[in-house]
Amino acid sequence: MPELPEVEHVVRALQTAVLNQRITAAELRLKRTAPGISKSRFNKRLSGARIRTIGRRGKHILINLDTNETLVVHLRMTGKFVYLNNEQPLLPYSHAVFYLENDRRLVYCDMRQFGRMNIIASHRLLKSKELRALAPEPLSEEFSTDYLRRTFAGSRREVKQILLDQTKVLGLGNIYAAEALFMAGVSPFAVAQSLSRRRLVRLHKAIRQVLDEAIESGSTLRIDLGDGHSSYFGTAERFWRVYEREDEACLKCGARIRRVVQAGRSTYYCPRCQR
Repeated sequence: MPELPEVEHVVRALQTAVLNQRITAAELRLKRTAPGISKSRFNKRLSGARIRTIGRRGKHILINLDTNETLVVHLRMTGKFVYLNNEQPLLPYSHAVFYLENDRRLVYCDMRQFGRMNIIASHRLLKSKELRALAPEPLSEEFSTDYLRRTFAGSRREVKQILLDQTKVLGLGNIYAAEALFMAGVSPFAVAQSLSRRRLVRLHKAIRQVLDEAIESGSTLRIDLGDGHSSYFGTAERFWRVYEREDEACLKCGARIRRVVQAGRSTYYCPRCQR
């Protein structure tokens, strides 16, 4: 599933491709992609709208329209956008097509069909069910060390589980949670309320650092919406410090990185650095 840096790069690619374009027609081809609205209503509300801005809240893509409505998109596991001319055939699993005034099409594809869309009045956006419970943006001033301390206080959940809870810490998934914990020297199995202020400060800094690094380095993906085959390519560079490095030497101390299943997901950690 894309994490915050991946979604940020999708947003930037969309801004380059379709910002200020008018949607001349929309075609919702799979109802479950937008379960809260009928196909005909979806198509009607988007047809004729101009794309004003494209942003993000956590892992949600926000496509703001001049109709004072916002198309909210969550890619989930396999959702992706491609940008096609009229001669290029639709890709498999094309579930929504947006016809643009420049005679191109923005197409949403989703092999697993987990991604979701909704159209929300822009003035209600922050109170919508999609966004209202989300934690502060992790690169914002609101996400402070004090916020992290208050969030962890009184919680007997394991630290990694809180980091994956989007209502507590926003934007992290399995990869960046593991990386941040390693950088901070915090065990993924530690009880949240047991963390000292010193470790909380380190963890807060690590969360921001790992997200900043992933955004600036291109994250795990190179985005090309117009390639005609697929919008995402894995980068050749492998810059993880701990993720997917089971049995490899720790970059800090040389101990062997371990992998365990934690709450149904792989957790990678150094048993010496993250005691």
